[in-house]
Amino acid sequence: MAITISPRQRQGAETGRPLHKGQATRAAILDSALALASQMGLEGLSIGALAEVAGMSKSGVFAHFGSREELQIAVIREYHRRFEDEVFFPALREPRGVPRLRALFERWVRRVSVEVDSGCIYISGAVEFDDRPGPVRDALVAMVRAWHDAMERAIRLAIDDGQLRADTDAQQLLFEIHGLILALHHDARLLRLPGALERAQRGFERLVGHHLNDAAAPPRRART
Repeated sequence: MAITISPRQRQGAETGRPLHKGQATRAAILDSALALASQMGLEGLSIGALAEVAGMSKSGVFAHFGSREELQIAVIREYHRRFEDEVFFPALREPRGVPRLRALFERWVRRVSVEVDSGCIYISGAVEFDDRPGPVRDALVAMVRAWHDAMERAIRLAIDDGQLRADTDAQQLLFEIHGLILALHHDARLLRLPGALERAQRGFERLVGHHLNDAAAPPRRART
C-alpha cells in the first residue's frame, strides 16, 4: 500500500503552513502505522511490517523511528491527538456541565462505532500492555489518564454548577461511564450484537439521570 496524504498533511495545506518534506514523510508513515496498529494491535507493529505496508524501505522507516518501541509510542500519541481532535475539542464548544459531559460521551460513542471494524488502540493496548511495564505502557497509561481527567473535570464542573447533585461521586460516575464504553466495544466488536450502541446511550442517560439535580439541570438538547 503506497503512502497517502495524512490528516496532518491536509491540515498543513489548509492552514497555509505545509510541513517540511521530512515532517510530511513522518506524518504519512504514522498514518500507515496507525492503520496497521488498529488492525493488528501495537504488538503487530514492526519496522519491517510498516515498511511493507507503507511501500518504503526498512532504512527509510528506521530513519524516522529508530526503534520498534519509539514507533509504538509515536502511534499512541498520534492516536491520542486524533482522539482529542474528534472527541474532546469539539465537545468543549458545548456549555459546561451536563451538556458538555453528554457531548463528550456521545462523541466517544461515535468514535467507538467507527472503530468496530478496526479497533481501539486504548482498549487493545490495555490488553497487550496491562502487565508489561516499560515506556510503551507508560505512554498508553498517560494518554488514557489524560482523557479520564478531562471526563472527570466535566463531571466536577456539572457538580459545581449545581446540574448534578452535590453528593455525586465524580470518580465513581467516571468509572461507570467508562464501563459503558468497554461494554459497547465488547458487544459491538466481538459479539456483533445489534442495538449495542443504543444500549450504551440509554445506560448513559440512566447514569446521569440518577445524579441530576432536577431543580438546576438544563433540559436535554434534542438529537439532530
